[in-house]
Amino acid sequence: MRRFAFLLKPQWLALYVVAIAFAYLCFTVLAPWQLGKNTTTSRENAQISNSVSQPPVPVTTLLPQQDSSAPGDQWRQVTATGRYQPEAQVLVRLRVVDGNPAYEVLLPFHVDGGPTVLVDRGYVKPDRGTEVPEFAAPPTGTVTITARLRDPESVVVGKEPFRENGIQQVYSINPDQVAQVTGVPLAGSYLQLVDGQPGGLGVIGLPHLDAGPFLSYGIQWIAFGIIAPIGVGYFVLAEVKQRRREKAESDSRATTPAPLTAEQKLADRYGRRQ
Repeated sequence: MRRFAFLLKPQWLALYVVAIAFAYLCFTVLAPWQLGKNTTTSRENAQISNSVSQPPVPVTTLLPQQDSSAPGDQWRQVTATGRYQPEAQVLVRLRVVDGNPAYEVLLPFHVDGGPTVLVDRGYVKPDRGTEVPEFAAPPTGTVTITARLRDPESVVVGKEPFRENGIQQVYSINPDQVAQVTGVPLAGSYLQLVDGQPGGLGVIGLPHLDAGPFLSYGIQWIAFGIIAPIGVGYFVLAEVKQRRREKAESDSRATTPAPLTAEQKLADRYGRRQ
């Protein structure tokens, strides 16, 4: 035990703790975070690809009730017949289109024989600074629209909805939050208009089908989690070997007789040494 007592020194114990904590973090947080993003991106890419080849379906087949949502059918094209509700219009702030700031215009749409859904009409770009520009009002009366089904965005923490110059504004497209500020019940998923639709504004295009680097990042974090304990083990082994060499050299010096002096050598030569 004395031979390995140095391993219990504070600096070594701190190194063990750091290595174990880092490995734990890699396996339980960092790697799952990146691998989860890879899974989400891959699923969304598959949904986008499928939506291009599949014909639109009535929105009531995916959102039959007011409290319905369809997270497994994001990007699917749907059709809906009904009426816009312009009195509950909301703008989404801090959006970016082609590298420029923009607002997205949201409006509840009551589907005939179905729920009321939130519709993203598209985007408008501010004229001066952050000033909301003039844009076309939605059509009145009954219209039929084609749109893509979208999952709700997360509410931005610390960014509360507000009204400015008579216009209600929010920071994310979240039907529950919009329902709260407008008083209009909305389905859990929302619709994003495709090109050429009644009430449409600037068209929001499909995302690029790019898997991103998330899978490779996840694998790297797993590798780091494996390497960290191995690295500590290597340093421990190197330290043990170094201490063994030092001890062997010390023992060798202790057992090796001291060299003879010149007088002792002469005495040995003539047989006079006692």
